[in-house]
Amino acid sequence: MNVTHPFLDLNGDKLREECGVFGAINASDASAVTALGLHALQHRGQEAAGITSYDGDRFYSVRGTGHVADNFSTEEALAELSGHMAAGHVRYSTTGGSGLRNVQPLYADLASGGFAVAHNGNISNARTLRDEMVSRGAIFQSTSDTEVIIHLVATSRYPTMVDRLVDALRMVEGAYSLIVMTPEGMIACRDPYGIRPLVMGKIGDATVFASESVAFDVIGAEMIREVEPGELIHVGFDGSIETLHPFGNIKPRPCIFEHVYFSRPDSVFAGQSVYSSRKSIGVELAIESPADVDLVVPVPDSGVPAAIGYAQQAGVPFELGIIRSHYVGRTFIQPTDGARTSSVSLKHNANRALIEGKRIVLIDDSLVRGTTSIKIVQMMRDAGATEVHFRVASPPFAHSCFYGVDTPEREKLLAARMELAPMREYIGADSLAFISIDGLYRAVGSDKRENNAPQYCDACFTGEYPTPLTDFTASKEKAAQLSFSDHKADI
Repeated sequence: MNVTHPFLDLNGDKLREECGVFGAINASDASAVTALGLHALQHRGQEAAGITSYDGDRFYSVRGTGHVADNFSTEEALAELSGHMAAGHVRYSTTGGSGLRNVQPLYADLASGGFAVAHNGNISNARTLRDEMVSRGAIFQSTSDTEVIIHLVATSRYPTMVDRLVDALRMVEGAYSLIVMTPEGMIACRDPYGIRPLVMGKIGDATVFASESVAFDVIGAEMIREVEPGELIHVGFDGSIETLHPFGNIKPRPCIFEHVYFSRPDSVFAGQSVYSSRKSIGVELAIESPADVDLVVPVPDSGVPAAIGYAQQAGVPFELGIIRSHYVGRTFIQPTDGARTSSVSLKHNANRALIEGKRIVLIDDSLVRGTTSIKIVQMMRDAGATEVHFRVASPPFAHSCFYGVDTPEREKLLAARMELAPMREYIGADSLAFISIDGLYRAVGSDKRENNAPQYCDACFTGEYPTPLTDFTASKEKAAQLSFSDHKADI
């Protein structure tokens, strides 16, 4: 996987929320509906946004860096996107990196007509497929793994667009939720494991698709259901809906981290309220790892629901001991470590009047590299906390993700380098505990080992990946060969 930078937020210790997709067909104001839907999905990607529309004759695209509001807040911008069908995308860069040429939806003129695709996820054999196609003369315009799908569709010999897409997807590995636009209508599909989310809804005569149900709340649409893992739905301009399951019967494994962090709390994922899941995680965490403290304090904002559940189970007051400013620029653009550190201080501030003289337990959603945790713990001590305990609403994050979330190299993940006691010492807490993998499954209403198989993709915690990792394996083998060659040269 072509990782261009750590996929982390402000202070280098929060995972970014992958990407978000939205689509609408048979809507009189399809581009406006899509822009509103993307606003609701902004938390999933804040690097760039794009919308492509179709008016029955031509495709139109507007793409730009920055937030949705930076690109689609005016009537003039939306006027360029005419038509009754539109698809949009918000992104952080995963495979391929940043740059306007990688902003989606990606569009191509194929022999059968225009083809636009918005993709959430990551193709874990994209580099291998790309190298094969380039060796045969293919020319790529972007460095995004999504373009691999377009080339596979373009070279398929099947007669219909749906069959060509199925043919292409049979060759890819990894995670994908796709919204595709063609002159024949809109196609939405999820990979056979359903790793990335995708839901279907209705608003008037229009059919809509989105990464999360919260997008339907914003536009006033009714959620019909989730697009099933391995399902392909084709919606025609006459309103017809055709559903296919072309990839066989594979046990789904949706990403469990959607429950922990990625999805908005007011969304529904895998049939369950995300907010309820996070409160339940806090309850399980309090049962497994109680702390004798005066206050339960969330690390805002993602730690709040779990902290509420923890406080309710423990019978300890919940208080906002850390106040977050929502008006601080993103610190990953700051050029120096010193600038980044000062920006972290601007983002979070201790509520000294509450903290001073108290024993507290901090609740956070995850611990990646530990850099933020060090600063937060020290901030609490500087504010006068007599004890600072740390509880994490997910198991130790010890393995990289290859399904749409660029994580640091594994050796930079704190849980991959250290056992629990050294981690506690590293972040400076009086105690440290993570929810167990079984506790996490209980919190989301599932049995981890039903029929001796994980019910979710939990590879970032367990290392049990649901699909082959062709590109990663090839990279390791190449690195090993180079290392061996260097060793022979030394001899």
